[in-house]
Amino acid sequence: MSHTVQVKRDQIGIARIVEQALPPLGEGAVRLRIESFSVTANNVTYAVVGDAFGYWNFFPGEGEWGVVPMWGHAVVEASNHPDIAVGERVYGYLPMGTHLDVLPVGVTPGGFTDGAAHRQPMSPIYNQYSRLAADPEHDPAREGERMIFGPLFKTGFLIEGMFRRADWFGAQAMVVTSASSKTAMALASVARERSPQVRRIALTSAGNVAFVVASGCYDTVLAYDAIGDLPQVPSVSVDFAGNAAVLRAVHETLGDLLKYSCTVGATHVGAGFGQAGAPLPGPTPTLFFAPDHAVAMIQDIGPKAFGAEVAASWQQFLGHVAGAVRIEARGGLDAAVTAFAAAADGSADPAVGVVIRP
Repeated sequence: MSHTVQVKRDQIGIARIVEQALPPLGEGAVRLRIESFSVTANNVTYAVVGDAFGYWNFFPGEGEWGVVPMWGHAVVEASNHPDIAVGERVYGYLPMGTHLDVLPVGVTPGGFTDGAAHRQPMSPIYNQYSRLAADPEHDPAREGERMIFGPLFKTGFLIEGMFRRADWFGAQAMVVTSASSKTAMALASVARERSPQVRRIALTSAGNVAFVVASGCYDTVLAYDAIGDLPQVPSVSVDFAGNAAVLRAVHETLGDLLKYSCTVGATHVGAGFGQAGAPLPGPTPTLFFAPDHAVAMIQDIGPKAFGAEVAASWQQFLGHVAGAVRIEARGGLDAAVTAFAAAADGSADPAVGVVIRP
């Protein structure tokens, strides 16, 4: 039997666990038994923008119920593929559940792509699985960090790269909302190393100010009610909160000094992400879709150079956040439901990285 967490697509705080019989394994297919996955605000973003960006389509649910994608590790439980053996471990995009059947194509010693027809319309970045036995990024002692920070880190890395290639649009400062989120911290870490001339300004809830200060990722930390104190210098903004009121306040405070407005996530559920309103002062917010930028950067510098740059920045980031976030392993899908609900309603402790072992 398999068990999967499904959430209501229009009320993601409501969830259920569905039990189903495992179907016969298809020709050439591989059955993965999910060992572990992380639950972060990034998964909440997948749910909030699931309809607009097809995130509900990776692991189809039923009607109004959807399956939220997670990043994690799995072991091959059964295999009808000649080159993939039972017992092999992989890392990649997984459902919040216990099992996933994939149809490996493009198999190499380092990984494969799920060739299932329903996944092909989405970005290929999400369909790739790393085979841990030959994965240079795999560190058995850092599996928790990879699940919690890895995909988010790459998004932050790509955002910094986009800004740096554009010479930061002439900005002297970067304003980051939801600064306690893992992706925001990754962006700040990469910018600290690769663009130290740009001041990193964090915006966060009053309750998270101490954590964000302690992270050491930012030069300045402000609570949301202090947005009016933003330095009046040429700036770019990166919005991870998806809070229409917060984004408007940033635009109105900086006005023409805001040189670029980048929207990425939606950690503030129900706060108006993507809703149209009166035009904002300054630049029109531009959505950042990491997979497109990853493909473009790999085409530009080649996969080897891309991997080397990511790896170097990843090690620096791990050093920056060492001790700031405690990894906590929890057992069972009930724990996954609780952790996702906390991430969705904003009550999750940013100093705790949750890993679920279903």
